[in-house]
Amino acid sequence: MLSTRGTYLGILIGHRVETLYFEAEIRKEKRCIFIVHCEREMKEKKLGLMSLVLMIFTSVYGFNNIPRSFYLMGYAAIPWFVIAGILFFIPFAFMVAEFGSAFRKETGGMYSWMCNSVGPKYAFIGTFMWYTSYVLWMVNVSSGIWVPVSNVIFGEDNTENWSIFGIHLLSGTRLLGIMAVIFFIIITYFDTKGIDKISKVTSIGGTAVLTINILVVVGSIIMIFARHGQLEQPFVGVESLQNSLNVDYQGNTIKILSFIVYALFAYGGIEAVGGLVDKTENPKKNFPKGIISAALVIVVGYALLIMLVGSFTNYNEILGSGKTITLGNVSYIIMANFAAEIGKAFGASHATQVLFSHVFARIFAFAMLLTLMGAMFTLVYSTIKQIIDGTPKKLWPGNMGEVDEDGVPTNAMWIQCAIVCVLILLVSFGGDSMQKFFVILTAMVNVGMTVPYMFISFAFPKFKKLKNVDRSFVVYKTQRSANFWGYVVTLTLLLANVFAIIQPALEGDILTTFWSLSGPVVFGLFAWFIYTRYEKRIARGEIEPEETANVLQEEVEEV
Repeated sequence: MLSTRGTYLGILIGHRVETLYFEAEIRKEKRCIFIVHCEREMKEKKLGLMSLVLMIFTSVYGFNNIPRSFYLMGYAAIPWFVIAGILFFIPFAFMVAEFGSAFRKETGGMYSWMCNSVGPKYAFIGTFMWYTSYVLWMVNVSSGIWVPVSNVIFGEDNTENWSIFGIHLLSGTRLLGIMAVIFFIIITYFDTKGIDKISKVTSIGGTAVLTINILVVVGSIIMIFARHGQLEQPFVGVESLQNSLNVDYQGNTIKILSFIVYALFAYGGIEAVGGLVDKTENPKKNFPKGIISAALVIVVGYALLIMLVGSFTNYNEILGSGKTITLGNVSYIIMANFAAEIGKAFGASHATQVLFSHVFARIFAFAMLLTLMGAMFTLVYSTIKQIIDGTPKKLWPGNMGEVDEDGVPTNAMWIQCAIVCVLILLVSFGGDSMQKFFVILTAMVNVGMTVPYMFISFAFPKFKKLKNVDRSFVVYKTQRSANFWGYVVTLTLLLANVFAIIQPALEGDILTTFWSLSGPVVFGLFAWFIYTRYEKRIARGEIEPEETANVLQEEVEEV
């Protein structure tokens, strides 16, 4: 995420954490390398075109989106990234750029945009759902962080075999759920004490992940030359782009359409560019160029890297049926295979190839573990603090809106902890297999994190109708174009989420559909209830309306 104030320009790798590794990988899993610029430097020198493109690229791109997409669709994932770029990424980026420019003096970020365009209740519900998407992310990462732990210790993911004393209740997904609850309670305890220095490990982990990305690109190209242009997974033109390598997707139109949610998620974090308009040199000329250039680089980058994964990964041999592969461990399996193929390309023995794969899997897992740990310590505190600090204290039930002498919303953090722990236990004890466990978690996060974008895009046409707004940066010249693209983006997000939600149910998987839908619906209704209750208390004269200063101000932890 990028600070709208320009004091810090922070980028969460994974969204995110780089992935949200689970994506979720760091929204933005954000999820965190932070590029820090002081306010004085930003005033002296504005962003040029190349700097802007790089800033957008690093805030959106997530490496773990690539192996996961290859696992789900193979080369057929590429067209969907292009479609998502055209129907969502580029038009939505221009929208948030106009929002950010018009409300550049506001510190409330997306809340300010929606509040001024539609109203405070709408803005609160949309922003509350943005916050709860991170609650789902916390559920995801708390449960999934044991995959890199397993890879660091054993060189592979064997979490499905973990158990205590062979007790069924303390094995598999149930054990991971219990461990995740303990882990999250510990994180919350230290964060309530203000001990957040450990988030600095994110810098090391994020840098290591970035280095590994470069190694994969260079290593893949070397292997292609070593094989005289042959790919481990053959590419046969249009046929490869049309047909998924995953048998579950072959001939399943609804499931294929549901994949667009993954593609949309891969572009998450673009809302961050709203604060960069006024920090760009000659924004009327350079900003549209920067958006389009960054979009092309990101779309081509995703497509190219999916191809490169295929250059060293034979789908049937590495990811085919009969193998224990989940959306949580597929990145580690592909990275281990990459190291083995490098050894093979240079004539290493089979034993050496296996050694390479285990060592590289451990390095990659350790880097991701550091990144996820840092992101957890940061986001468990910062997201709840933003929404508590930016809203009236009387809005929240009981003493939830109170902060201690150090400004820490301790009560709210423990309530957050209880909610996350309950969700973890419900999901972990509700599934029978590890694969199903991670499918449910990922579906919850993907849907939860894309729904808030619908609130922003739907508010955009109303924003264009506002009078007396400083429109120093305009892309959509007419109300008709604003209406068209605002509703196109909203409809794209809506249909993608509908397909993603109903697809499991059509195959008899009611559980995944239930959890995918329950998050946004329950949290949306809860937000509506909270604000309606607040309005009624004001109407009855029980409380006075409170001014909200710096609502949901984007806070970036300095590393």
